[in-house]
Amino acid sequence: MGLLKEFKDFAMKGNVVDMAVGIIIGGAFGTIVNSMVNDVMMPVLGSIAGKGSLGNSFFWLGEGDKPKSLEEAVKSGEPYIAWGPFFENTVNFLIIAFSVFMLVKAMNKA
Repeated sequence: MGLLKEFKDFAMKGNVVDMAVGIIIGGAFGTIVNSMVNDVMMPVLGSIAGKGSLGNSFFWLGEGDKPKSLEEAVKSGEPYIAWGPFFENTVNFLIIAFSVFMLVKAMNKA
């Protein structure tokens, strides 16, 4: 019974509970940022670039005619560079990293 009590004491410490709350909120924040980038920013940037959706953009390296969509390029088995999804993920990362930076900066001032 001693081991079970030790685990309960460990799990109920402030740091562990704070970390769990942070992970849950971080996951939810990541979902919101993902939606903002994919559903708001990318369509606007795609419109400006005249592409419709940058998230499906790719460079075709294969033989023959370029497929009409990223999905077709994937199915073709030919080489391609899917730069649209990479761009979306990079924007997601930068927004989250900047948000964490601002949060840490604010906490350090307090």
